Amino acid sequence: MDNRRDILKGILDIHLHTGPSVAKREVDVADMLKEAIVAGYRGFLVKDHYFPSCMGVTMVQEHNDAQGVEIYSSMALNNSIGLFNPLAVDTAASMGAKIIYFPTVSSKNHIDHHKGKFAGAGNQKVAETPVVYVDEQGNMDPMAIECLKVIAERDLVLGTGHGTAWEIDHLVEKAFELGVKRVLVNHPQFHIGATYEQMTKWAKMGAFIEMNVCVYHSCSVLGPLDDSSIGGMLKAVPLESLILDSDMGQKGNGSPVEGMFRFICKLMDEYGLSEADIDLIAKKNPAKLLGV
Repeated sequence: MDNRRDILKGILDIHLHTGPSVAKREVDVADMLKEAIVAGYRGFLVKDHYFPSCMGVTMVQEHNDAQGVEIYSSMALNNSIGLFNPLAVDTAASMGAKIIYFPTVSSKNHIDHHKGKFAGAGNQKVAETPVVYVDEQGNMDPMAIECLKVIAERDLVLGTGHGTAWEIDHLVEKAFELGVKRVLVNHPQFHIGATYEQMTKWAKMGAFIEMNVCVYHSCSVLGPLDDSSIGGMLKAVPLESLILDSDMGQKGNGSPVEGMFRFICKLMDEYGLSEADIDLIAKKNPAKLLGV
């Protein structure tokens, strides 16, 4: 056993896909809690593309001895919950949700990119209506703006979702303009099409930029990417603005904890990150973003 496993103590993984879900998952919330306890995690956040994770997370947290591990919830603004639904955002906030994501599986960019082969897809019979929320002139869907206003008012974290770099660029700018204080740019290295220059820009504006274990094949069975973008991201985004999370939990992708550990070892062995650097991007920055 690698004697560096103590580095997992205090990890706050803010991007995990667990069951119950309409998508097939490697672990459910209770299973993940058991893994997190053994590893010494501070906590984790459950993301579901189709349904708010608030209720399941709350039940598991309250009816198990979590041994200090905190479980957080979220909601994604996809077609299954009414898309840009301000009332749903407000309700999720009242149920304890920490992050509200702009469209993921309902995004046209996501649908075009995956073409029905997405590992986290559900089994619904009704086809998605592809969503584009910023037009070619840069105008944002009015109801998307209303949701941003609620996110700002309730001081929630905005997760940017699976739109194009064009959409994300306008979204980050509009969010800060409307008073959103906390923004997480989701996996810009995976199918968003963001440039390193855009990542640097968003970080300078105050957004956190996500680096995800699950997109890299070297540490994730289902990961589609080689390691070529890791070094570029580390140069483009200051560690103070970077968040490392797993984005794991897909069926067949193995343990999220083990995936996280493999990737941390890679960052230290191959890219020169120190234990203090890992503490910053996987523990302190996620806590700062969530306000915990």
